Amino acid sequence: MLVFDEQYHVVKEELVVFKEIADDDGFPCEDLDALALWMLEHFQQLKASRVYQLKAVNFTTYGASLVYVDAAGKRVGYLYNYLKPYPAELWQAFADRRGGAAIFVLDTCSPFMGHLNAGMQLFWLKNSKPGLYADISKILHLPQYLSFLLTGKLVAEMTHIGSHSAMWNFRQHQYHTWIQEERLLDKLCPITPGDTAMMVQNELTGEWIAVGTGLHDSSAAMIPYLQTFTGPFMILSTGTWAISLNPFNQQLPDKTALANGGLSYLTCQGRPVRVSMLFLGNDHEQQVKRIADHFNISPDFYKSVTAEPSMLEAMGEVKGADGNAGSDLGATVPCKFRRRELNTFKTPEAAYYRLMMDLVLQQKASSQLVIADSPVKSIYVDGGFSKNELFMYLLAQEFSQQEVFAAAMNQGTALGAALVLHRYWNRLPVPPELFHLKQISSQKAGAGSAVII
Repeated sequence: MLVFDEQYHVVKEELVVFKEIADDDGFPCEDLDALALWMLEHFQQLKASRVYQLKAVNFTTYGASLVYVDAAGKRVGYLYNYLKPYPAELWQAFADRRGGAAIFVLDTCSPFMGHLNAGMQLFWLKNSKPGLYADISKILHLPQYLSFLLTGKLVAEMTHIGSHSAMWNFRQHQYHTWIQEERLLDKLCPITPGDTAMMVQNELTGEWIAVGTGLHDSSAAMIPYLQTFTGPFMILSTGTWAISLNPFNQQLPDKTALANGGLSYLTCQGRPVRVSMLFLGNDHEQQVKRIADHFNISPDFYKSVTAEPSMLEAMGEVKGADGNAGSDLGATVPCKFRRRELNTFKTPEAAYYRLMMDLVLQQKASSQLVIADSPVKSIYVDGGFSKNELFMYLLAQEFSQQEVFAAAMNQGTALGAALVLHRYWNRLPVPPELFHLKQISSQKAGAGSAVII
């Protein structure tokens, strides 16, 4: 929970981590009851606060998160985990009915990603749990369910429909025909733009509170950039996933891009945004652990590794002596470092340098999918990797034709969710400076020189 004042300063913040529970198949999933209870309690506290005057509420969550409710508005089933294995035969049967996977993924601008496609999650539920499915009256994405708990309004919203859901036909600007074929349309909610709000009254003060529909996290993260900078630029939002977003490229991905992690999102107004996804943070975490285990050191050793000129020269060029074939660079191909023998490295630092070189090359291939045919001048990197000096230096080397910036802001996705409702609650103009930027040099570092300028 983050509370912003009218200058978009964070004046209150609270973080809680709930233990996962098991779904009805025994697979780990979010404890949605605990999350909802926590949110409702804090909503009541803010309404009664003598310190803050609550004017608006919004939500931002990851994609591929569906919540099912019955006719009385009571939740049905679980918030199923998008990492849950997807039955291959079910996907094959689905694709066969639609003329094959190739045409379907072109229309929906999303590769098949199992439960990470919200639509495929819905298809799985209908076919795997017919008893549970029979109790479902309406289907909501997670942020719209949270909004429903405060407003009682059942709505759908563009950024979640457009985030690798496999539900939207980007070429026809409507739900894909398979939704109607499977008789799902009546269970979906009316589509509302993500920059609208519903008004609820604070029963304690009589004042009105604007409650947003909620946004997909990566789509929300674009909003502060679009409010602050003129284009064209690319955003690289890093974390478990590294997501490249180019709001100035509305060209839909072709089959080659789709096969390599390229796709399209929708803005809260329904415009296409070219996107690519790479499981960068996950690969980084797993390989850092492997290096730490091999050298018998703490897995946080990498936090003290910097872009040292002597080490960079010893390692050679980023591509390394063995090169990196194009087949190694696809976003859907496992990181090359997984196949490297750790006993060839004398120190954990040397291994980490090679890991970062491999990851940056893969990131370059992923980001090029959204830069293609678009004159991107600047790249803004936010999230955890923006603080990794070695990653940022190597990235700037690979994107020497662009200006590369490490972007720091107060909780970018939450800030985007607040900004999109600005007109409903904020009497002041949007501040011109929402970011702290550091430009990264693409020049080779010399002895004693700083990489970040």
